Parts: sequence; structure tokens; C-alpha cells
Amino acid sequence: MDPHLLPYAERQAPRYTSYPSANHFDSSVDATMYDGWLRALGESSTLSLYLHIPYCRQLCWYCGCNTFLTRGGDIADFVTTLMMEIDLVASALSSRNVDEIHWGGGTPNVLSPAEFRRLWHHLDFWFDLSPQTQHGIELDPRYVTVELATTYADAGVTRVSLGIQDLNPHVQEAIGRVQPFELVHDAVQILRNAGLSDLSFDLVYGLPEQTSDDLARTIKLAADLEPRRIAVFGYAHVPWFKRRQRLINADTLPGSSERHEQAELAQRLLTDLGYESVGLDHYARSDEPLAIAARAKSLRRNFQGYVASASDALIGFGPSAISQLPVGYAQNIPTIGAWRQAVESDVLPIARGHMQTAEDLRRAAVIQTIMCDLEIDLAPWGGWEKFPDAQVLVAQLAADGIVELHDSSLTIPPSMRQFSRLVAMTFDAYASPSSTAHSRAI
Repeated sequence: MDPHLLPYAERQAPRYTSYPSANHFDSSVDATMYDGWLRALGESSTLSLYLHIPYCRQLCWYCGCNTFLTRGGDIADFVTTLMMEIDLVASALSSRNVDEIHWGGGTPNVLSPAEFRRLWHHLDFWFDLSPQTQHGIELDPRYVTVELATTYADAGVTRVSLGIQDLNPHVQEAIGRVQPFELVHDAVQILRNAGLSDLSFDLVYGLPEQTSDDLARTIKLAADLEPRRIAVFGYAHVPWFKRRQRLINADTLPGSSERHEQAELAQRLLTDLGYESVGLDHYARSDEPLAIAARAKSLRRNFQGYVASASDALIGFGPSAISQLPVGYAQNIPTIGAWRQAVESDVLPIARGHMQTAEDLRRAAVIQTIMCDLEIDLAPWGGWEKFPDAQVLVAQLAADGIVELHDSSLTIPPSMRQFSRLVAMTFDAYASPSSTAHSRAI
């Protein structure tokens, strides 16, 4: 890494799956306000449904998600409460038009086939689902079975995302997630035999004990399994936020320069292997919808990451799930007990959120364009004079070669793609240079 770029790599920045980022949500958004937002959606509104399954059979040390260990009877009770929450939300909606369903976690495949079917049939009861509905699920490859794969196929699942992280034994030991390549290979075969061939892999760089050679080996092994998409995320070490990460020896983490080298290595290897770069950290085959959307400048970004198209509203179910509606964000109560208590009291389980102002919406559109297209012409948003704060900060980035400026537009060069979050942050009116709420930019 060029030494003058090192201070930028060490800065912290939001991932911009929302604007403002979730750490700026507050309790001014409550169940009553969220209910009003749901009822304001018209009958023709399109919906994306997200089901957060917060349970895991073991807690991986690197993970920053809102997850809990399973215990006897937990899952069955959780499914019942989740169905009750679906009832509450669906009763407030006039629209039944679903473009996309996504199951995330946690580990969605902690649900037994019967529990998954129970939830799936409940969604099918309330909403209009069709063969055109995109249906994705995140799976832990250690718990993929033939019966589960068949169940997903029968429910119309169209895309499966596998959490691979790294395929080197010593790195897996260091993050508390041991899953040999042979196990991942077998999981892929089970899914493909069930007809689930649209596969996406999640990989991670910047892990403890991980070298560039380790990452290269992981990428090559993963690519041999021919997934349609590969995402390569930077590990966020935030032990003050996620206590389980204290099990990781911080002295074994790659430094900022090494992280930058790993991110560049991933981009170089994956493009050489025939994948197209999509946004900041995704790669896809050229005929995959994500790559097509990226080329057409129609790519979008939300709490599921990059998506080929956006619905009018994203509705989240389950503890800590976030909903995104035209007027703002609403986040569910994060703890299972309090979430369940609210739902069982027939109250939408909202803990906090953010109602967007006109200025929020304008800046959100700019930030999303930067994060998706890695370039923007500000003329439709009033030009630089509407963003004098950003103009000063962007000029500093331009002086160091991170962006290129052309009248009312800016472009992030391909070699500076990893700094796109910092470019987006110049337009963030809520950003604080001293914040420790986010991961490092690279």
C-alpha cells in the first residue's frame, strides 16, 4: 500500500446499508408510528420480506450479528412468535405483493424442515407469492442436509448463500468456525442435487492468522465450486460491541496495509477467474442479475447488501430486524424475551428507528449511488453548492488520488474501490470522525 493511503485505510466508516446508519436510530420511532407507516403503503406497493432467525448451534468468534445459542424448545417457541409477528404486520398492510423473501441470521438452517415449512406456509397464507418471487436463504454449510435442501426447493427457494469465510484450517481454528473444504463441497453437492444451483459464497479477509496466501487458496477453492456470486467482506474487529470477539487474539490480525493487500488480491483473482466486480465487495458472473444491474447502473443497496432491484418497502421480522419504508426505518427489539413479550401483547415490537427528512433522502440517494456505481453526477441533486461540507472533504480525497473530480461529478478509480465507504462518508451529515461505532474502511 502507498504509505500516504495508510491513514485512510485505518479510518472507520459505516457500511451504508442504510442512511443514516443504524447507530443513529432512536426511540422516537415506536410501534404506533411504524403501524402508521405500514398502513400508508398502497395496495400496489411491492414488498421485500426479511426473516431474521437469530439462533446458532454455536457462536463463531468473528461474528458481529445479533445471535443466540439454541436451547431445548427455543426454536419451536420462536417460530410461533414469529408467526404472530407476521400476523400483526400483515394485518396492517393493504399490499400483498412480494418481490423477494430473504432468510438471514443467525443460522436459518437451525430450523427443522417442519419448522421451515410452517413459516413458509404462513407467509404464503398472508402474501401473494409466485414463481417470479425471488427467494433467498443464508445457510451454514455444516448443517446442510438432504431433507432441508429438498424442503427449500419445494418452497421455491431460488438462491442460497453459504457462509464460507475461509478454507484454511489454522484460520478456522482462530475464528471458532471449523468446516473443512470437503464438508463445504458435500453441502454444495446436496444443494445442487436438490435443484438449488444459484449459489452465493461469503468470504472474509482480515481474519486472525490469515495471510494473503491463505486468502488466495480460499478464493481458488471456492471458485472451483462454481458459485454464481462471491462476496468478500472485511472482518470487523469490534470486541467492545461483540464480546465473543474477545476470544480472538488481536495481535494475530492483519494490519491495515495487509488488509488492503488482501482486498486487492481478492479483486484481482476473482476478475481473473471470470467474475465481474459489483459495487464495493461483491463479484458475480456476467449473466447474473447483480452483474447486469451493475452494468446498467440500476444496482441498489439495502440491509441485505447489494440487490438487483429494490421493492417499495423492506419488511423485517424477528429480533433486531430492520424495516425500510419510504418515510424511514424501524428496528425491532433485539432481545428475544422482550421481542416476544411485545408480540404476545399484540404490539409491533419496535425499539427504535429514524424518520427521514427531505435532506436525509437526498443524501441517501447520493450515498447509495456512490456505493453502487462508484461514481456520481451531482447535477440532479443540485450540484456541489448543495453539499459544501462534502466538497471540502472530497477535495482532500482527490488530492490523494482516491477520487477524480469532473465539474459536478466524481469517479472512484478501480484501484481505489476499497475506499468507496470513505467517499460516501463525505456526504454523511451524521458522520463523526472520532466514532468507534463502525469497522475500518478497509
